[in-house]
Amino acid sequence: MKLTGAEIVVRCLQEEGVDTVFGYPGGAVLHVYDALFKQDRVRHVLVRHEQGAIHAAEGYSQATGKVGVGLVTSGPGATNAVTGLATAYMDSVPLVVITGQVPTSLIGNDAFQEADNVGITRPCTKHNFLVSEVSELASTIKKAFYIASTGRPGPVVVDIPKDITAAECEFEYPQEVHMRSYNPTIKGHSGQIKKAVELMRNAERPMVYTGGGVVLGDAAEELTRLVRKLNFPITNTLMGLGGYPGDDPQFVGMLGMHGTYEANMAITHCDVLVAIGARFDDRVTGKIERFAPHAKIVHVDIDPASISKNVEVDVPIVGHVQSVLEEMGQVVDREGPGDLERLRPWWDQINEWRGRDCLQYDRESGLIKPQFVLEKLYEVTEGNAIVTSDVGQHQMWAAQFYHFKRPRQWLNSGGLGTMGYGLPAALGAQMAYPDAAVACVTGEGSIQMNIQELSTAKQYRLPVKVINLNNGYLGMVRQWQELFYESRYAESYVDALPDFVALAESYGHVGLRTDKPGDVEGMLREAMSTDRLVFLDFVVDPAENVYPMVPAGAGLDEMVLV
Repeated sequence: MKLTGAEIVVRCLQEEGVDTVFGYPGGAVLHVYDALFKQDRVRHVLVRHEQGAIHAAEGYSQATGKVGVGLVTSGPGATNAVTGLATAYMDSVPLVVITGQVPTSLIGNDAFQEADNVGITRPCTKHNFLVSEVSELASTIKKAFYIASTGRPGPVVVDIPKDITAAECEFEYPQEVHMRSYNPTIKGHSGQIKKAVELMRNAERPMVYTGGGVVLGDAAEELTRLVRKLNFPITNTLMGLGGYPGDDPQFVGMLGMHGTYEANMAITHCDVLVAIGARFDDRVTGKIERFAPHAKIVHVDIDPASISKNVEVDVPIVGHVQSVLEEMGQVVDREGPGDLERLRPWWDQINEWRGRDCLQYDRESGLIKPQFVLEKLYEVTEGNAIVTSDVGQHQMWAAQFYHFKRPRQWLNSGGLGTMGYGLPAALGAQMAYPDAAVACVTGEGSIQMNIQELSTAKQYRLPVKVINLNNGYLGMVRQWQELFYESRYAESYVDALPDFVALAESYGHVGLRTDKPGDVEGMLREAMSTDRLVFLDFVVDPAENVYPMVPAGAGLDEMVLV
């Protein structure tokens, strides 16, 4: 049957099982919007800014494991989407983003709302396409979903000129994809896996360090089973939280710049480090020369380019994390975990480090401490909420004090550090799971980056709870200025804040505000009991800092504690 290009786009989305698209219309994509209007299998969520569309698609993808989909128009529609694409690229979030383009005959003529979408997005996407023939549209979209979701996932842009969406051709959706230049490795090398397990079985001071690849690779179950068999201590990166239960006694907390004392010290003193689905980011390693200096390092990752890129490793294993962990578990089952008694002194040492209580804070203060809000959020939600965050101090406190039990429960921008991510991502997660408790932990700086999405939340009746830790500063900037710039608070104080309660109410939501610690738990319980969006404005101690902290250029064992 003959379909227009616009109808083909929609049919392709249906064939891929897409149920939700986040977008904003404009002239170059009106044919596609008309085709969406004529069907009811794919719902469209109208955001209020294209950056919000991509972050919402990210939140949807991170919460579900599916490919998130965005739809934006040409020119400013596509350029507004770039921050979202770069955010997804850094965190390996699978997205397919369809951008409108001016008609093919006008490309290069500086036509109205023309931009070089392929050129602009090339550095911040896994791949991108410009469709020049309507007959290539279906196969291109099939390739886009395949590339986005396989290997190391990432965002893919499909740029479609307006005349292509109007042209007609026969429609047939390909069932398979064959790309000679793209064949990601799935199965790890058995010899390398055996070598890694041998190191692990004989280690006296082992450490497991896992990143977002465990979550993206749906490998949490295999990881948990293996770590418990071996009785090894385990730490997660910021993006890896939830890949191993945060309330398990073998979990020693997050590592890195704001990681726990016990996690960072264990990394520094371990003799075998097993890195799984992690990329040795600078916020994790600190000074490279001081990172795991005594350890033989095993590195498991789907992306061969990530292995030995930042840190030289001894046993590289390229493969799908779930598959490799499953095979590792089978080898351990056959050969045994080794003499577990050998680990007793190591665990004694780790527990001694734990005794430092590195996350302590003043619990007698008359001001609301942000850590206290996160502790109460965890308590009130029984640790079961989907939590998104923006970027800054509040992000670190959420990572430290909300003990994520399962994967895809913690959604944030780790690699790019994008303020404005939290609210639209929470809306995307809430669209995916309408009955789930979804909380967005934010600050008065970050929330204003995409606060217009409160309108989207109202239109689609999304009952997200916004936890605003309002300290009147760009908190992480202020902390660095206090510690490293002699307290010169250049442009980090925000002295023209809106009345967030009134603002939330003007959008049709519930607004609550307090500066009293005694009100915190009651406000949270009230918010969680309603099916409306509630904006909770907690006025917190403006001088509170995130600790522990590894200063830039220092080693993980050179932490600044409270």
